[in-house]
Amino acid sequence: MKHFVLIFWACMFGITYLPVYAGSGDITGEQLASNIFHRDRGDNSVLEAQMVLVDKNGNKRVRQFTNKRIRENERERQIIRFTYPADIAGTGFLTIEKPGWETEQFLFLPALRRTRRIVTSQKSHRFVNSDFTYEDMERHPVDDYTYEITGTETIEGIVCHVLETRPKEEVQSQYGLTKSLVDKSSLVPVFVKYFDHKGNHIKTYRVLKLEKMQNIWTELIISMEDHERDHQTYIKTDDVLYNTDIDTEDISRNRLENY
Repeated sequence: MKHFVLIFWACMFGITYLPVYAGSGDITGEQLASNIFHRDRGDNSVLEAQMVLVDKNGNKRVRQFTNKRIRENERERQIIRFTYPADIAGTGFLTIEKPGWETEQFLFLPALRRTRRIVTSQKSHRFVNSDFTYEDMERHPVDDYTYEITGTETIEGIVCHVLETRPKEEVQSQYGLTKSLVDKSSLVPVFVKYFDHKGNHIKTYRVLKLEKMQNIWTELIISMEDHERDHQTYIKTDDVLYNTDIDTEDISRNRLENY
């Protein structure tokens, strides 16, 4: 959440990458987490997508947005711009990874012509009233967490590692535990359960459609379900292009506020 996704957002800087074949029986949890981060997602990407919010009564709200992402020197930045409907059009969200593992997040509100920086205490808040939080929208160092591969499970015909992830004591996170099913072939987490610090299962993430686009495994339809709110968010990628001609200035504070 982590692409967009979203995508599953986990990453590392400042630790040695140990490339290990994902199907190896000897792989450790930390090596698997590193392999997930280092899987090929292109040097940059541009996508157009829909976000559908579904409440407990089945009522739907549809939004459209564009997403641009670029990786330079192992650090990433991305910008999301909503284009539809009118009540959210122009709203932008910028994420910039900085040296020393500082991640800056900015939300631009066009009605106010104002940019708000997302601070640590707001990371558990919902991103534009979806079921993704600001914490879900950034990547995290692998060495901030502990990992354990607890077995193998098959879901929808996909053979997966079962990976349990816990934040280290000094790490601030709304989650006490995540349990992920990681496709052994693509290294994509296709099913993730999120637990709070009391052990309650609060959210579930699913990859509903996974295909290779330009030879890169791409999550074309994903969902996040908030069990406490009985609310779901779906994201469907309509078009995606990898390794195109965007540059850093296309994903900047200046571009966020002047579009």
